[in-house]
Amino acid sequence: MKPVNFIALVLFICGVIWVLTLSERSVRRIQQTYYATMTPFLKGGSSIESQAHKFLEEIEHSKDLENQLRAIEEEYIKLRSIEGRLRELETENAELRRALDFKEKSRLNVIAARVIKRQPATWWETAIIDKGQSDSIGAGVPVIAPGGLAGKVDIASEDTCSMILLTDERCQVSVQVAGTPEVGILNGTRGRYGEEPRLILRHLSREAAILPGMKVITTGKGGLFPSNLLIGTVKEYTPGPVEGVALVQPSVNFDELGVVFIIAQKNEPEG
Repeated sequence: MKPVNFIALVLFICGVIWVLTLSERSVRRIQQTYYATMTPFLKGGSSIESQAHKFLEEIEHSKDLENQLRAIEEEYIKLRSIEGRLRELETENAELRRALDFKEKSRLNVIAARVIKRQPATWWETAIIDKGQSDSIGAGVPVIAPGGLAGKVDIASEDTCSMILLTDERCQVSVQVAGTPEVGILNGTRGRYGEEPRLILRHLSREAAILPGMKVITTGKGGLFPSNLLIGTVKEYTPGPVEGVALVQPSVNFDELGVVFIIAQKNEPEG
């Protein structure tokens, strides 16, 4: 036997003999010391295990909360969509009520149409409406809207029409400043999307008695537009050496042009 193994065996035998010769009180003291030493480690391990379980439970709870929040967010998006659609319907209903009221009060024979397309690049110039040749509508027919004159039909296809808006420079109208003898030619000016449309009234007297707020109406001259259709109100008048020029605020809201009316034909005079 190797010396090292022999020494280890002797020490082991001595240890066993020492333990066997200890009194019961000494053994209990050793046990108490052992348990006192190991208890914090045992408690610490139990605490770590408990915290680990709690952490895993919190993770599961967080996942549940995340799923609930996702479901709430999806429901919120749906409700916002429904709310937006309801507002659109309310706006459309209000617009249709105004249009119906306008049609009932109008002395003209008109066909109702809806604006179905506008381009930002030509916002103040043209619009597409959902009536055409199948509704006996042709080029040059006047178009009105709640508020007054909106423009005229430019090109008519089978089921739709392209209309020139009053705010386009190509649409020229013979008008009069109501309450005065002043008459002139009014047309729009090309503007950018988002800018306020402008109507320019030219060929007025150079020292005309025109004040802001005066109404501007059609004269009926030329045979295209009926007389006494409201165009707008004078916003500003500028006298000149040869003629006066007025800036007119349109009475039609061209930024939110929805329902329009095409003048089908002149009313027959009553007998």
